Amino acid sequence: MQIHPLAFVGPNAKIGRDVQIGPFCVVEDGATLGDGCVLEARVSINKGVVIGKTKHIFEGAVIGGLPQCVGLSEEDCGGVIIGDGCVIRENVTIHRSMRVEDSTVVGNDCMLMTNVHIAHDCRIADEVIMASNAMLAGHVSVGRRAFVSGAAGAHQFVRIGAFAMVGGQAHLVRDVPPFVTVDGLSSQVVGLNTVGLRRAGFSNADVRLLKAIYRVIYKSGLNWREIVEKIEREHTEGVGLEMARFLATTTRGITAERAVLPTVGEAREAAREADKAEKANAKQDALDDSESIQLRVVDENGASLLPPPSKRRVV
Repeated sequence: MQIHPLAFVGPNAKIGRDVQIGPFCVVEDGATLGDGCVLEARVSINKGVVIGKTKHIFEGAVIGGLPQCVGLSEEDCGGVIIGDGCVIRENVTIHRSMRVEDSTVVGNDCMLMTNVHIAHDCRIADEVIMASNAMLAGHVSVGRRAFVSGAAGAHQFVRIGAFAMVGGQAHLVRDVPPFVTVDGLSSQVVGLNTVGLRRAGFSNADVRLLKAIYRVIYKSGLNWREIVEKIEREHTEGVGLEMARFLATTTRGITAERAVLPTVGEAREAAREADKAEKANAKQDALDDSESIQLRVVDENGASLLPPPSKRRVV
């Protein structure tokens, strides 16, 4: 164990073997560091925090801060539990549960990049990656091997399903189903996370099955109850069962699918047709304006009562 002389470690903190604590770190009484933890400079581990083995926590991270809730005292708060093998980069903040009997949880082998914020009572599963400046409000859950891109934000109580991919700067106000991709610009679903599924070792059969389920959810035109009943009835194991359970337990609804945008060729063809129509309308308007209105006065036999043009007098 190596503890820098400029670090503070509470006498009642529990420190495992081979732990390294850098300068200006604070490890409060009641905190627990597992074997092999490495704390770079200025890391704060507050009381009620339990960290597993072989963690690397970088400069400025604050683990176990109080929830940002008005009127909540420290005695009302729970703790933070972080599993094994996580990497927590610079200035990450993870807050304690707002219930004394509960904890904010981060699973095993997660990577939290710079400035990530995880609020009170979140549940982060194993192997989740959160890129820089991603933010989770209170009570958000993130499924295993999900990827949350930079500057994305999730509203409180939102769920992000396993193997989902959330694009940068997305703002999530409804649940993100497992296995899908959310576009950062529109914050809407744009299909399956096929790249992530391949990398995770899903079979071609699993991917085909998920595509069929995706079509039921977003393309079938069924109402929500019919969608859930159909998926639950037809899929009782594997990825189908996981999707069915997620959909059946949503309380906020799920993220909508983005409208299909035209291709570049389709957009150019539509522009050409619009230009043709505009030119045709302009030509017709010009013809209408050039036509003169001719008055014709005739008798009962149809003969003109007007004098010949040569004998008309202009007044």
